[in-house]
Amino acid sequence: MNVERVESMPPATPLRRRIPPLRPAARRRTPVRPVVTCLALAGTTLACAPGDAPEAEAEVLPTSVLFTGATVLDGSGEPSFVADVAVEGDRIAFVGDASAAAVALRDTIPLDGLLLTPGFIDMHSHITVITLGEAYGLPATEFLTQGITTGVIGVDGASSTDLAALYADLEGSGVGKNLISYIGHGSVREAVMGMDGRAPTAAELDEMKALVRRGMEDGAFGLSTGLFYTPGYYAEADEVIELGRVAAEYPIGGEHAPIYDTHDRDLGAAYQGIGYHDSIREAIHIGAESGLRTIFSHFNAQGAALYGRASEGAAIIDSARAEGLEVAGAQHIYTSTMSSLRAYTIPRWAQAGGPEQMVRRFQHPDTARVLDVQTMEMLEIRGGPEKIVFADARPEYNGKTLADVAAERGLPVPEAVREIMSESNPWVMNRDLYDVENTRYLATMPWMMTCTDGATPAPGAEIVHPRVYGNFPKKIRDFVDRDGAIGLPFAIRSMSGLAADFLRLDDRGYIREGLVADIAVIDLDRFTDRATYDDPHQLSEGVVHVLVNGRFAIRDDEVTGELAGRPLRRP
Repeated sequence: MNVERVESMPPATPLRRRIPPLRPAARRRTPVRPVVTCLALAGTTLACAPGDAPEAEAEVLPTSVLFTGATVLDGSGEPSFVADVAVEGDRIAFVGDASAAAVALRDTIPLDGLLLTPGFIDMHSHITVITLGEAYGLPATEFLTQGITTGVIGVDGASSTDLAALYADLEGSGVGKNLISYIGHGSVREAVMGMDGRAPTAAELDEMKALVRRGMEDGAFGLSTGLFYTPGYYAEADEVIELGRVAAEYPIGGEHAPIYDTHDRDLGAAYQGIGYHDSIREAIHIGAESGLRTIFSHFNAQGAALYGRASEGAAIIDSARAEGLEVAGAQHIYTSTMSSLRAYTIPRWAQAGGPEQMVRRFQHPDTARVLDVQTMEMLEIRGGPEKIVFADARPEYNGKTLADVAAERGLPVPEAVREIMSESNPWVMNRDLYDVENTRYLATMPWMMTCTDGATPAPGAEIVHPRVYGNFPKKIRDFVDRDGAIGLPFAIRSMSGLAADFLRLDDRGYIREGLVADIAVIDLDRFTDRATYDDPHQLSEGVVHVLVNGRFAIRDDEVTGELAGRPLRRP
């Protein structure tokens, strides 16, 4: 098997609650002011202001901007250091002591001890860019204000099957953050087989392989699955392995195995599933047999029956890593999930064939009686209809629980579900499905990255999941500041360098000379999430500056409107 082995992790660093500021009395942001300074980049000639010129003449090499007096966490997990950081074009040109070097600069921004980090990488996200022919998600403001400069999409088995066209559109319109995509197994399967609940024929499998191959040639970083969802649910592991082997023919950078990203079948709350432990083992098996490296989407243990038991799932991953397989996970730290009403209330056998066939089954009295029982069994796993909250733009649903809507309609819950599902498939949240103790434990894992699992809020949706607005600062606020469960260097690494290493991005994820200038500058005293379940449309605070590909997406706390992101194709 062509399975890439685990790379060595950086040495553990002590847990730290807060980086001490460089100058405690001067943490407030300072207005930007243009200056001319006597500085030089390493390996370049001197260039100084008039009156300060050295004896030998030197060629001027200007930088676009210099951040001075930054407290830097460079993405490695190592402790912070104080440095000046210069950006020229889209690259980090200098990291060090500006007073001991010589560079001619146009724009200096004193940070006075503010935290400077790599731009964060959101390892599992959903950015919606078009609805009813209108673009509304392109600015990515909800993500930028958390310090996120790159998001991974095409997750849960759902992606464009024409990435070349998607990327061309994004390059034409511009987008607020960089985007990396997988090719989605569910989308590929649906394009070839529709929603059929069966194995593919040999010809259909060949068609699916061709779509995976095209996606990889267009720049996908690997294959994603949503085996919890239809139509991915209908696929056996062997089908996914066959498609994964096609993806494995396209190594990242010509030498690194691509990625198998999975929302696995059963995180503990899947109805008639294969079980929490076996689901993890199946995903690792698929990745290993395909020759891919495996990452678990929003890895956690779902349902009250698994509260306090995250260590069991983590142990399975640790065992695979000990055997030499590269297996990792990403997390958001909210206790609620978000998906469709259909995913949480309709058994998969009843969804086979697509929405029209599903509705016809609803209308059969004997089938309806079976669904009366099975829908309630599904909801019991998730805490009951009181825990299902609509996050849909339509006012008759938005913010209400499933129990509320059923009572308003004067119907038993399963019948209300079928009535709603006969018209649409609303988005819903499942409150309290995750245990905070599990989530905290998983945050300490050296292979755990960070994600929002956030979807761009649809226009008109008053109640949405707050994770799209606040997950990254919330992780620091809850698990660094409040609990001390992890140190700040460790947390920042989970959001930057660790993700870049897994994606094999050799030019991002760290504050190092020569790398792309995706940079976040954060005031830790103000860095916090503001979005709540009841009032979710609240941007996070405390990100003072964000550079995406060297351009200011946020400057002095203000979103600039620059669409400086771009699709990142597999190198």
